[in-house]
Amino acid sequence: MTADRADDIVALSRLSAGPGAVGALLDWLARRTGGTAALLDVDGRTLAVPAKRSAPRPPILAAAAAAVAGMHPRGTPSAVVGGEPDPIDVVRLDAGDEAGRAPYLVVAGRSERRHSVLLADAARFLGLCWRLAEAEQARGRVASAMTQSREAVLHLLMAGSLAAARRIAATLGPKLPSLARVYVVECPAGRRLQVADQIERFARGRAWIVPCPVQPHHLIALVPPEREHRGLDRLIAERAPEARVGASQEMPLQETALGYEQAFHALAVARGVPGRYARFDRHTGLTPFLGGRGPAWAAGFLAPCLTHVPARRADPGAEELLATLNSWLTFDSGAGRHLKIHRNTLYARLRLLDGLLGLDLTRVADQSAAWLALRLHAVHRTFTAPPAASTLDDLLATPAAGVWARSQLLPLEGAGLPAGAETVRAWLRADTRLPATASALAISAPATRKRLARIEQVLGRSLLHAPSAKHELWLAMRALGTL
Repeated sequence: MTADRADDIVALSRLSAGPGAVGALLDWLARRTGGTAALLDVDGRTLAVPAKRSAPRPPILAAAAAAVAGMHPRGTPSAVVGGEPDPIDVVRLDAGDEAGRAPYLVVAGRSERRHSVLLADAARFLGLCWRLAEAEQARGRVASAMTQSREAVLHLLMAGSLAAARRIAATLGPKLPSLARVYVVECPAGRRLQVADQIERFARGRAWIVPCPVQPHHLIALVPPEREHRGLDRLIAERAPEARVGASQEMPLQETALGYEQAFHALAVARGVPGRYARFDRHTGLTPFLGGRGPAWAAGFLAPCLTHVPARRADPGAEELLATLNSWLTFDSGAGRHLKIHRNTLYARLRLLDGLLGLDLTRVADQSAAWLALRLHAVHRTFTAPPAASTLDDLLATPAAGVWARSQLLPLEGAGLPAGAETVRAWLRADTRLPATASALAISAPATRKRLARIEQVLGRSLLHAPSAKHELWLAMRALGTL
């Protein structure tokens, strides 16, 4: 082996181990031969060009593509197209392609001597790097498909479609648990995979883990109670110092949406405590306090949506509209990312819902009524035409609803926050807009935000970030007649 060839192989080896190896190798080869280089597939399409130098001119690529078209059927490994002073070398890569569709290396340009040995060496290195790049792309496609499938399962669970969620989950694994605790883990976006691996190990392969499609810094995990090894929330916080963890109560699978809200509210508390983890263990939902009239009211409230028949097949039907409504109430403007739809599509659906239900879904009062109706509908999913229904105020006027409402606001009374209830009331009346709330309280917007952040810690609920406790707080204050 000559010294020049040894130097070339060392250079090729070094570039093969670096990032963007294929482009870097083509760049080096073009510089080394005094010409230009590219990779073509068997159909003559350009697959890769030098990372920094210019790509071959179209006439060169056309001539090389014609050569490949003749070489591929005959299995010819290499050829020289044209002649001096501008020959074009075409060499098939050893890419281990059993289907016989390995790409071809094209090198063109003036040269005082042939580079057959150099091209053969370069083709071997390029073949290996190309196989690695293809494998990495395939792995990325599989990972992306898996993530999207898991997002679909989570979306179905949040919408209450248990049967469909179980069918998809059965093919992906692990099996969805009938009872689980929901965790929301907040960590740097670049660390989500590592934290997910830790959760997987701690839960011994039984956790259902999904990167949140709305919040890029969040992971969502459903973990069976029997797999909570020494308190999963504490373990994650210990092993991932940059993470914060919120956990729900143990929830039936059909109440995954409620479990997610609980975990998100617990996360708001975890941001302000030394251990960086918190569990939601105080809240009891309103729906059990409403008795038999609650489902009838919800059925009447949602009837225009539940019976909606779209004018065109491409228009959203009842199920899509309910999913959109639920996502809007949970994620606010992040609903488009959750549903994987354009924001114009989202707002068009919201306008349709406004018209069907007679609401203005930008107002907290209407949002809260819809939120309660969806919660009741999730528990009693069978739709029957209701009798003359009670109003929302009738439902909230019961003694049981009053007990629930007082339990929601009681922490504000005992926390030494004299303006706590007043701040919440002003915030809800302003439809949670900070400038309007600040104006009503005659304080600055930053001071208003600080007050609400303090109230988050006292209530153990998220207010400033969706999903927010604003709907339950509005219902509680309405039930007590203070709003």
